[in-house]
Amino acid sequence: MTAPKVRLLAVSAAVALLDGITKAWVVAHVLPYETIAVVPGFVNLTHVRNRGVAFGLFNRLGDFGPPVLIAAGAIALVVVGVYFRRTAREERLLLWSLALILGGAVGNLADRIAHGAVTDFVDVFVGAYHWHTFNVADSAITVGICLMLLDVLRERRRRPAE
Repeated sequence: MTAPKVRLLAVSAAVALLDGITKAWVVAHVLPYETIAVVPGFVNLTHVRNRGVAFGLFNRLGDFGPPVLIAAGAIALVVVGVYFRRTAREERLLLWSLALILGGAVGNLADRIAHGAVTDFVDVFVGAYHWHTFNVADSAITVGICLMLLDVLRERRRRPAE
């Protein structure tokens, strides 16, 4: 594996580590469902456990939910890892996107394996409208997906019309 890819895997590891540290801090210092204002009227820390996936989807799968979501997460991790490995080092934006997605996926998968759920704690809101509570791993995955979409759009602009 090339040195740039190894450095990007270090970014993945840093994302997963930061995710784990922040989740551990929240679990140790914020009671479940407790809310602490960070930026009053805009951002709270709210400790919740998400047994589903992004945006609370599949939150009510019952007892078989965690094993199914762990298996799905592990498969997704392998797929993204293979894609990362096969991506040319010149595809820097795509590699960055995959590195962020890998780090986020590792963070959430580790949490799900350890606890059967993912710890979410960032609550962003405006007035009565609250976005779904999320964590560092979710943020990295979201930024990674946005970078991937940007890469796709950039590639389309480079290609001559057929």
